[in-house]
Amino acid sequence: MRQATELNETAGGAAVARQGTNGGLRLADQAYLRIRDEIVTVQLQPGDPLDEKVLSQRLELGLTPVRDALKRLTLERLAVIYPRRGTFVTDINISDERWLTEVRIELEGLAAALAAERATDEECAALSRLAGTLEDASDLSLDYISVDAEIHRAIYAASHNPYLESSLNQYANLALRIWHYGIQRMRPRTPRSCAQDEVVAAICARKPEAARKAAQSHLLGFSAEVRSLL
Repeated sequence: MRQATELNETAGGAAVARQGTNGGLRLADQAYLRIRDEIVTVQLQPGDPLDEKVLSQRLELGLTPVRDALKRLTLERLAVIYPRRGTFVTDINISDERWLTEVRIELEGLAAALAAERATDEECAALSRLAGTLEDASDLSLDYISVDAEIHRAIYAASHNPYLESSLNQYANLALRIWHYGIQRMRPRTPRSCAQDEVVAAICARKPEAARKAAQSHLLGFSAEVRSLL
C-alpha cells in the first residue's frame, strides 16, 4: 500500500531507518512505525484501546518492542496512558488543529526559507517532480494526501536542520491524523485545492522570503480545509 509506505518516512521514519543495522529496523522501530501509521490513517480510531498483548499477536512482534513503541507514541501525543485502565489512541478535538497550526505556521515557513537557501539541485528536482504529480491527484483523495505529505517531508529534509525536521514531522503526523479523520466524515462536495506549487517554485528559485510566505499561506489553506471537514 503506497500510503503506508510513504508514512514510514514521517516523524522518526527516516531517523529509525538509519539506526538499523544491515539495512534492517529494530523490532521496537518496526512496532512503532506500524502502530503509528495505523493511528495516523485512523485505522485505529481515537479512543481505541492499545492492548499490548493484542498488538503483539497481531503484529507478530514481542511484548517488549510493542511496549517501547507505545511509550514513544505517548511522547508524541498519538497515544495516552490512563492509570489502571491502559493505553488508548488519543482523542481528536477541533482545538488540536488550531494549536497545531499556531506552532506549524512559523516552523513551516522557516523550513521553506531554509530549503530555499540550502536545498541541493537534486532535492529541488525531486520537489518539482512531486509538485507535478498533484495535478493527477488534485482533490482530497488519499493519493492527494500522500503526495502533499511527501512534499512537506521533502521540504523539511531540504532545510538541512535535523531538529527542525524532527519537530515538524511529529507535528505533521498529528495534523495528518486530523486530515484523515475529516476525510472519513466529509460529505460529498467539491474540494478546494491546497497545492504547493508556489512553495516549491520559490524554493527552487532560491527565494527564501517568498518560500516562507507561500508555505505559510499553504498551511492556512490546509487549516481552513480541515476545519470545513470537521
